[in-house]
Amino acid sequence: MKILISNDDGYQAPGIVALFEALKEVAEVEVIAPEHNNSAKSNALTLHSPLYVTRASNGFRYINGTPADCVHIALTGLLGYRPDLVVSGINNGANMGDDTIYSGTVGAAMEGYLFGIPAIAFSQVERNWGHLESAARKARELVLQMSAQNLIGRSPWLLNVNIPNLPFDEIGHVKLCRLGRRHAAEPVITQLSPRGDTMYWIGAAGATMDDAEGTDFHAITQGHIAITPLKVDLTDHERLGYWAQTASRLAGASV
Repeated sequence: MKILISNDDGYQAPGIVALFEALKEVAEVEVIAPEHNNSAKSNALTLHSPLYVTRASNGFRYINGTPADCVHIALTGLLGYRPDLVVSGINNGANMGDDTIYSGTVGAAMEGYLFGIPAIAFSQVERNWGHLESAARKARELVLQMSAQNLIGRSPWLLNVNIPNLPFDEIGHVKLCRLGRRHAAEPVITQLSPRGDTMYWIGAAGATMDDAEGTDFHAITQGHIAITPLKVDLTDHERLGYWAQTASRLAGASV
């Protein structure tokens, strides 16, 4: 089994190091990750400036770009082969609910999925790297279970996985979940620069709005591993009929 690992926290982040150490025992693993932290870069690709690949002392390769850049370049020529699985993470903090739209961790995994490769995005719920080795062991378990079910190297799928920061034996079962929802983000934060210019900082994520049973938020509060299958199709299929009436009127309108 050949696995490509990337992330959005950067190639030196403890999460990607732990994930590599766990997976190298069961697969041939390559790490190609951003040079610096690229959180909240989603699926962004760098189109107007050159990208460079550098080999770190630990054998990892890093790129001066986004998480999606790393996977894209890896799959379109850098690796020279097609991996069986793309794995992203382990992220420093949760990627649940609306967060998945912005997540660079999910963006890296999604890039693999767009190339027809099964992909998993792993995140820890809390941001302090607590019990990171336990999360890495759980990630390895999940990959091995997928392999045992002959799900790796076949048709593509995309999973978003959030693991609670708990000792290994205290982490609950896997729960298949839908994405929850958050309230709108907190207000923007403004400050004055030393030169008197106004600076703006994006506010904190909003509080949980939908954490009902069956959501990723609910599963995590119960100590379980939350797994959510994702897709790329953003079409509002349920509302196509509704919008068909408007489209019909627009098509018949005179200009």
